[in-house]
Amino acid sequence: MNNSDETFTETLANLSWSEDMLGPGFESADLPLAPAPDGDDQDRAVIVRATSEPSPGKPAIVWIHGMTDYFFHSHVAQHYTAQGYPFYAVDMHGCGRAHVDGGRWHYTTDMAHYFTELTRAARLIAAEHGQIIPMAHSTGGLIVPLWAHHLRSKDPASHSALRAIILNSPWLDMQFPRLAVAALRPLVTFLGNRFPTLMLPNKGEGTYGESISASAHGEWEFDTTFKPVGGHPKYLGWLRAVFQAQKDIHEGIMTGVPTLTLCSAHSYLGKPYSPAADTADTVLDVAQIRRWAPTLSHRSTVEVIEGARHDVFLSERHAREAALSATDAWLDSLGEQADKEAHR
Repeated sequence: MNNSDETFTETLANLSWSEDMLGPGFESADLPLAPAPDGDDQDRAVIVRATSEPSPGKPAIVWIHGMTDYFFHSHVAQHYTAQGYPFYAVDMHGCGRAHVDGGRWHYTTDMAHYFTELTRAARLIAAEHGQIIPMAHSTGGLIVPLWAHHLRSKDPASHSALRAIILNSPWLDMQFPRLAVAALRPLVTFLGNRFPTLMLPNKGEGTYGESISASAHGEWEFDTTFKPVGGHPKYLGWLRAVFQAQKDIHEGIMTGVPTLTLCSAHSYLGKPYSPAADTADTVLDVAQIRRWAPTLSHRSTVEVIEGARHDVFLSERHAREAALSATDAWLDSLGEQADKEAHR
């Protein structure tokens, strides 16, 4: 969908808002979509917004979730609304609030299938607030740079809505030995095209889920239908899409806007839960994040957060506050840059 070629009349006010599952202070509304090309009749996204009154001129922060995830990070929203930022989140089709009963969770055969709903959400929110700053986690952090690159070349009007991008442990490479990945890639590409709905073995996510869940070793309460502690089933066609998206990253894309990447200082991969999981990324290889994140923008900043978990904003208090402080400082630098440009 290229809205630069048509009259864009949809507004946030046109959507049907009601109190969100997070309770007072949050509202959500369906964003109807054409059925996803992947089947399963996943025909909507959901926009969530914090209802506090923002400061004039502040860009809106828009949370984009990862795999086996949805937006429940009310503490992040409250932190930024207290500073006057409008705050939104998008649960993409087939995910979280937007999942349609009977369909596969988080299933896609091409990460570009999320671009249309992200573009619509971006234009709706930017029409209200001027510009947006996506804050994208994990698989969301893989999708958003590709989407920004797509807009930059195909839809400059929509790209202009992006003030900057924040990536929270983006999934920019496959977290397995390089030789194994090289051997798997052509096999997954071929078989994922032939048998896209073949279910993959579901293992390895339990350590992370246990580290964050209040039902195990963590402090966070979340809906385990939307975010099971052990993860949702995954499919071969989805894995093929991940491989292709990461290949695109490695071949060279540009977001075209300042990009901040946050990640842990350490990984703790392929092991059962222990206290070490509370201060490390148990999902991704952080060395890979630090390798690829600087390639995403000519104005790329990488902040390594000691003791952070995979979702840096679900870390233990000290690391979580360090991640928020680093992000605050970077956002302030954006504001100072905008002020200088306005007075030229």
